[in-house]
Amino acid sequence: MNVLVEKYQSKGLHILGFPCNQFGHQENCKNEEILDILKHVRPGDSFEPKIEMFSKVNVNGKDVHPVFQFLKSNLPMPSDEDPDGLFMANPTGIQWKPLLRSDIRWNFEKFLVDKNGIPYRRYGKTFPTIDLATDIEALISQ
Repeated sequence: MNVLVEKYQSKGLHILGFPCNQFGHQENCKNEEILDILKHVRPGDSFEPKIEMFSKVNVNGKDVHPVFQFLKSNLPMPSDEDPDGLFMANPTGIQWKPLLRSDIRWNFEKFLVDKNGIPYRRYGKTFPTIDLATDIEALISQ
């Protein structure tokens, strides 16, 4: 993400990060600890994100944050995943209700939104972040 910020911030790109603890309790810390954990633990090595970080939110379930309710209503499925594929390999990891087909499946799903706030594309957790550059460039050129 830092590479994308460095390359496209001057052209209007803003990357927003919303930590979430709904996936295997992987963000099991307090909001004020997140940046220190990124810097010293995961990924560590003095890493500092160049994105705008928000407090933890719920991205699924009855307490879904309005940003993710909006994004998922406009882009119900990642563009790079099989719509008939498994929702989650291990359903015991699902910690929210109600369960919806449009739910975010795991950390690191990404949404690209155009300069007018219109959701453009949704990417699954395995889509390489750096590969967003092609779509970012297409949106910037519009």
